[in-house]
Amino acid sequence: MEVIENIKEQVVDSKLLKVNPLESEAIYIFREVAAQFEKPVLLFSGGKDSITLVRLAQKAFYPGKIPFPLLHIDTGHNFPETIEFRDRLVQELGVELIVRNVQDSIDQGKVIEEKGRYASRNSLQTTTLLDALEEFKFDAAIGGARRDEEKARAKERIFSVRDDFGQWDEKNQRPELFDHLNGKIDLGQNVRVFPISNWTELDVWSYIEKEDIEIPSIYFAHKRKTFVRDGMIWSAEDDVVFRDDDEVVEERLVRFRTVGDMSCTAAVLSDAITIEKVVAEIRESTISERGARIDDKRSEAAMEKRKQQGYF
Repeated sequence: MEVIENIKEQVVDSKLLKVNPLESEAIYIFREVAAQFEKPVLLFSGGKDSITLVRLAQKAFYPGKIPFPLLHIDTGHNFPETIEFRDRLVQELGVELIVRNVQDSIDQGKVIEEKGRYASRNSLQTTTLLDALEEFKFDAAIGGARRDEEKARAKERIFSVRDDFGQWDEKNQRPELFDHLNGKIDLGQNVRVFPISNWTELDVWSYIEKEDIEIPSIYFAHKRKTFVRDGMIWSAEDDVVFRDDDEVVEERLVRFRTVGDMSCTAAVLSDAITIEKVVAEIRESTISERGARIDDKRSEAAMEKRKQQGYF
């Protein structure tokens, strides 16, 4: 994997090419974070959005290194392909990776693991994340959320203030007039920062294609043992996803549009084995990528409630 080898050439070449306003905005946001906050961190899941953030951060601070660590909240139910990619990436970048585990929160009795056919650790990440922010005294957490993903995220500002309990008040947000980003916070507060908030899923994939960014193999079509439940395709190559005795396992050609916790992330039928084919597939899709996330279907306001409690 050669992630940073051609950064210099890309930065130089970008001056000769048409400016990408989304990239320019994201780089501006990264630099504002570095200027306004004392101890920021980049939330890294190993998914396409956080990988895109890493590339943008490289460009924002070139020729220096990314000036803050990466933080991964590990549910223990991540796709192995994602964890393998994460470890290779941070080794090549030479950046600090902090990992905090949901299993520790379970063992400490801070959260209770769900049971049953729809059990997931996804929502349990909130407690582990808030503990990590407090442990390291991070005052800004940079994430890859986008407004097109889900209606609750569409409400959120680029600099989104959380109170000293990590909670988000959707009715009391700061205006962001003329792209002015206000990083002033009170003692105990922190800010979630979303540099690609104005991007779409297609924007992200098009950027990955243009920048020739490596991503985990799970995003491409591959044969996988799966089963179908509620019209959704679930991985059967592990002991994480609950499966009833009558749910038949079959090998299918699938890929994943999003790579969250395995227990709540379904696959889609696909033959897209290249970035070009993925981009073409997304361009024709009429279903949001979050349509494959069962945790968003628990209620009409599932995401908003999780965000109010401190979720990403």
